[in-house]
Amino acid sequence: MEEDLATDLVVLQSHLESMFERVQQNSVILQKFRAFEIRLLKLNSLSDIIDHLLEDAKNYFDLDVISICLIDEVGEIAKTLNDNGYSPRSKSGLMLQGRKESLKATAVQRYIGVYDQSQCASLFQHLDRPPASVAITPLTRHGKYLGTLNLGSYQLDRFADNMAMDFIEHLSSVVSVCLENNLHVEEIRRITYLDALTGVNNRRFLEQRIDEELNRCQRNAEPLSCQFFDIDFFKSVNDKHGHQGGDRVLSLVAAAIREQLRDSDIFVRYGGEEFVALLSNTNESKALEIAERVRKAIQALAIAFDGTPIPVTVSIGVSTYQPDSTSISIDEEAATRLVKSADSALYRAKRNGRNRVENGGVVLDRQVL
Repeated sequence: MEEDLATDLVVLQSHLESMFERVQQNSVILQKFRAFEIRLLKLNSLSDIIDHLLEDAKNYFDLDVISICLIDEVGEIAKTLNDNGYSPRSKSGLMLQGRKESLKATAVQRYIGVYDQSQCASLFQHLDRPPASVAITPLTRHGKYLGTLNLGSYQLDRFADNMAMDFIEHLSSVVSVCLENNLHVEEIRRITYLDALTGVNNRRFLEQRIDEELNRCQRNAEPLSCQFFDIDFFKSVNDKHGHQGGDRVLSLVAAAIREQLRDSDIFVRYGGEEFVALLSNTNESKALEIAERVRKAIQALAIAFDGTPIPVTVSIGVSTYQPDSTSISIDEEAATRLVKSADSALYRAKRNGRNRVENGGVVLDRQVL
């Protein structure tokens, strides 16, 4: 009997040690999750949230793979990210689904278990090697489907269909709240920086971004080019066709210029009939080539108002900032000189007959060692 009691005590001690070990493990996991959650809630930009989810979360939760799919039916998320210098196309693990894809995406259900090609392939398409087990959870807020958060491991037993979903469901809830709040903030910010008539950004946006672009080109030792556009004889368009006709010209010209630029380029309505574009990693000759392409595209526009054709041309001035490897920082006046140089070239184009491109040359950084 004493032997049986001793055996029972050994077994009990073993169970208690196992339970204590699990409690300690859960405590560590809880601490990591709290740290992750606090960090996530403090982030104030969509790009930072995406980076935190795709990169940092793997270390917090010892995961091999994370991807996130977001519904972006009209391209607002892509535009917001591009406007902030964050290219969604180059971000591995981030998927933005347009109107057609989003209809299929709403059929995605919560899934946990062994990787299934038919259910999971589209959510891990960026990988050369698929995970062995996955946890896929929809992101929803107030009944609105935002996308999915997709976790993966190369361990077959990491995610099993019989495991508790409390942790994953709580994680998806926190992510959903942060995404929704940030998307609302970004929408308000986008409206603030948006020109309502043409749908492109406004001058305030340029003033907010130009220093960031200059600093980026300085870090990467890449040129930054500025193009300044002005619609020729625009006052006569308003005088002859009224402001409705003028508004139509502005909208179509803005769309035509935007069509010739990259998603990553910054394009704004500077004021009145003037527009400005900032082209990252674009040297002087390439900027002039693009400007000439824009000029021809505008000249070829078939614009009519009330059945009356409106011929339109633009004058363009171009300047290029070339970083100096010996510079210790960006000259505070570099942004002003870059835009002013393109503006001066623009007025030279107008004096020389309009419907032409003039080069303002290269702007160098003055602040050197």
